[in-house]
Amino acid sequence: MIKVLFVCLGNICRSPMAEYIFKDMVKKQGLEGKFYIDSAATSTEEIGNPVHYGTRNKLEQMNIECGNHTARRITKQDYEIFDYIIAMEEQNMVNIKRIVGDDKEQKIYKLLDFSDNPRDIADPWYTGNFDKTYEDIKEGLEGFMEYLKKKDPILRRD
Repeated sequence: MIKVLFVCLGNICRSPMAEYIFKDMVKKQGLEGKFYIDSAATSTEEIGNPVHYGTRNKLEQMNIECGNHTARRITKQDYEIFDYIIAMEEQNMVNIKRIVGDDKEQKIYKLLDFSDNPRDIADPWYTGNFDKTYEDIKEGLEGFMEYLKKKDPILRRD
């Protein structure tokens, strides 16, 4: 099983959006039994809070379920549990390493580094642009899935 943790600052906008889009993508490809997918924050600001209404609305618009998610903070133990810890921006990566320590096993990535146009994903909490965030996350997830399929033949459906 491939264990993936998406991480952003508060775990109410970008990382849960990535979590639920990826869960939907995996389900549509018939691969749900091959993945464990979760999300977390680097800060404690939003712990226990639900998905931001802008993220929830965008996911509903795209017919993607986001359940009863509540924000949680990444832990040092998450580094041992997850195969991939995927940040939304460079500052998230810095904060993740501050929490989990050195990335000795090379598990920490930035989502859009899997795309043809590596960059940070802007926080819609500040920009208000959940459509742009959705498109950026989807672009990164499509690249991430292609990366995984090249790396793990079990995921390929020929």
